[in-house]
Amino acid sequence: MMKTAFLACCLLLLANLGSTQYYLRGEVRNERGAMLEGVRIYLGNKSGAPYYSGNTGAFGIPSNKMMDTLFLQMDGYESFQQLVDTRKIQTLTLKMLAATANLYKHKLNSFTKNLNNYSGNSGLAGESYSSQVENEFVDAHPYHQTGFALNIDHASYSNIRRFIHNQMPVPVDAVRIEEMLNYFNFPLDTGSAARDSFLCKTRVTSCPWNEKNKLFFVQVAAPRLNLDSIKASNLVFLIDISGSMDKANRLPLLQQAFKLLVENLRAQDTVSIVTYGGNVSIRLNGVSGAEKKRIQDAIDSLDAGGDTPGGDGIRTAYALAKRTFIPEGNNRVILATDGDFNVGEATEKAMEDLISQYRQTGIYLTCLGVGMGNYKDSKLELLAKKGNGNFAYLDHLQEAQKTLVTELTQTLYAVANDAFVDIDFNPEIIKSYRLIGFDNKKNALEDSTTQLQGGEEGSGHNLMAVFEIEPKDSSLTKGNLGTLNINFKKTDSLEFQQQYYEIPYAPFALQAAEQEYRFATAVCMFGTLLKQSAYAKKISFDQIWSLASLSYKSDDRYQKEFVSLVDAAKQIYSPEKRKRKRKTQDQGPAF
Repeated sequence: MMKTAFLACCLLLLANLGSTQYYLRGEVRNERGAMLEGVRIYLGNKSGAPYYSGNTGAFGIPSNKMMDTLFLQMDGYESFQQLVDTRKIQTLTLKMLAATANLYKHKLNSFTKNLNNYSGNSGLAGESYSSQVENEFVDAHPYHQTGFALNIDHASYSNIRRFIHNQMPVPVDAVRIEEMLNYFNFPLDTGSAARDSFLCKTRVTSCPWNEKNKLFFVQVAAPRLNLDSIKASNLVFLIDISGSMDKANRLPLLQQAFKLLVENLRAQDTVSIVTYGGNVSIRLNGVSGAEKKRIQDAIDSLDAGGDTPGGDGIRTAYALAKRTFIPEGNNRVILATDGDFNVGEATEKAMEDLISQYRQTGIYLTCLGVGMGNYKDSKLELLAKKGNGNFAYLDHLQEAQKTLVTELTQTLYAVANDAFVDIDFNPEIIKSYRLIGFDNKKNALEDSTTQLQGGEEGSGHNLMAVFEIEPKDSSLTKGNLGTLNINFKKTDSLEFQQQYYEIPYAPFALQAAEQEYRFATAVCMFGTLLKQSAYAKKISFDQIWSLASLSYKSDDRYQKEFVSLVDAAKQIYSPEKRKRKRKTQDQGPAF
């Protein structure tokens, strides 16, 4: 009897030992030390659904084994397998695939092969702008290959307009001449038919500020979608409702802007709304574009208050976009904010790491900036570029109308990714050259791993780029300037495609050039002067105003407005005006 009882106790003890639970804890990082959220985690004795790492990269999993096999998987990273002691806290590192590691490298807006050594610039208290290094003249003999990114960003121009309308000088680093040119969207193809390929046109003219040099214009038009069969959109509005947004030119402006966008949605489109301010909240989840009143009521219900957990908001928006993902559709997060992320991922590097994780998911990012005083241009520009997206600044409702209604297909419907132009100048024709605009960030130039960054191109978008070139022989009137390649990936492909063009050299007077080249020259001169560039010594506001007033399109309200903007800027910057004022003060009152 005693023997039987003893055996029963032993069997019970063994059974209990067999079901003993261990709790495996740990965290997952990448090689840069950034915590990885959403890593799929499997144990060797688990055949069901995976566990996931949390938003700090941490995880905790029950196991009935003291030693167990751990499997980790995440898009963009190598799979990981390791036998672990479930009693010990694990610190695990996932190795990036080459394509993922490339996303973390600093990227250039323009690039000249084999050229090094640059130096940099400034900002403004209360607002943040990336320090820029202006492109200088480059000798075409050893450095004949150069390139620049294609994108649809135009935030700089409307931000400049905001400063001038407020009678304030424009911060030097807020001026990005390529975005000023982008704003006017000079049409290369005036038709409306769908196109599968890029178009390109070049011109060489005289240079109004240096009679020895020429201007070389590159005009590119992106492919155009067929509007009758445009793909369904899965849009997630990520709206900042923190305390800093409680001003008329911030949240109320964004509410009006989003309501304009909603008016143009179709039944097959879906809208989700995520807000952050104090906490993160999902206000709508995958609502059909046909339910316009429901969407607009949700937008109207928003009130500002609380701090700014931007990182948590971005995570939630992308997770929601992933859940409502439309295969072969237009999947996009639209982030609307003043960019003042003051809780969570506050540094630009942390935000860069966060957004880079989502780039390969097939979800695009559009950033809409608003506000004044604490507007963070540098953060939004970085997010847009790292998020495979675009960036606009809304200074008033008319700008929202332009970005989200008039240019809706360009803003929201991508036709090409990683698009850039590379040019091989003929050193027998060109002695030296400089690209106007497309200035690079100082920290990107200091990084030896830097690469040229291609951009997202929207349907039917037109881009104008301008070089100042120094001819080798000023008397030459005809020749071959070089070759040009447009490089891009279609949105459904990872393979680069290329379109090749020969560049003719046949210069003529700027006054005889088409309207768009004369007006683009005025825009370049305006940006050069606002940047206080070393190349602005022979440029005046009167000269810009004269050229713009003779070349703007009378039926184009934006070009017409530019002429007025130049005049307003002159009143702010004019040294003659300040001298007269000082002279009157020095004389004192008359008796």
